[in-house]
Amino acid sequence: MPSTPPSLHTIRRRRRALHPRLHGRRPSGCRRRPFSPYSFSPFRGAEPSTCRCLLVHPHALLLWVLVVSKSRENEENIYMLCKELIRTGVADPGGTDLYVVFISNEGKQVPLWHQKASHSDDGFICWDYHVICIQSRRNKGEAFDLVWDLDSNLPFPSPFLQYISNAIRPLSFGDSRYRRLFRVVHAPMFLRSFASDRSHMKDATGNWMQLPPKYEPIVAEDGTTNNLNEYIAMSMDDVLDLESMVNGVYFKKYGVVVNEMVLPTFFSRLPGQHP
Repeated sequence: MPSTPPSLHTIRRRRRALHPRLHGRRPSGCRRRPFSPYSFSPFRGAEPSTCRCLLVHPHALLLWVLVVSKSRENEENIYMLCKELIRTGVADPGGTDLYVVFISNEGKQVPLWHQKASHSDDGFICWDYHVICIQSRRNKGEAFDLVWDLDSNLPFPSPFLQYISNAIRPLSFGDSRYRRLFRVVHAPMFLRSFASDRSHMKDATGNWMQLPPKYEPIVAEDGTTNNLNEYIAMSMDDVLDLESMVNGVYFKKYGVVVNEMVLPTFFSRLPGQHP
């Protein structure tokens, strides 16, 4: 005797069990795959221990970057980036693994490569100053440092040594006036202390050279309204010995100044647990 064919309800129930995602459901115990900025960087496929995933809407950080990078206030963009990395969980709470780095020199002529504003094939440009964020991560004694540069066409973020090799290119200028200096400021200190009234965005007559951001100017916790020049001004006389720089970066308001030859060693010496 032939068996009774399954009812339509039974067929649908079996289909849902076999293909839950096609029916708006997830299998029991299945979670949405968290978004990670490393999914669109060289860290795709890296061990989870090298990454910190974001439990946010896919591409939320990318969308934020696309919006904020249209502004030319490099230092304010990095300020906001640090806050966003903290808010989304990419950085440690309080941003203890983040460092804001101002790149400049005595002559305010800073050569860098792979910059979006460049008109050359290699992305070469000479800034008066530039600001990036370096994330210093440690896992079982190994360093996984990343560079977040909103103005670079390199992967975002870029592995630290790759960025040094491609964008900074040490030894390119030796002891010339174009040698780069790096003011490294611990992000928690920077977020409390930085202030800008955007006066550098105005011409001699007080008119805006470009439209400022719509949000209010950044004011430091102590009420300071402008100290941008304190971060940009730097010379070789500001460079201390390596041990003093490693220890001083955590309590000096304006960080420490590092020359380009010592920069990789400086970050390799930072402790795994940040104060």
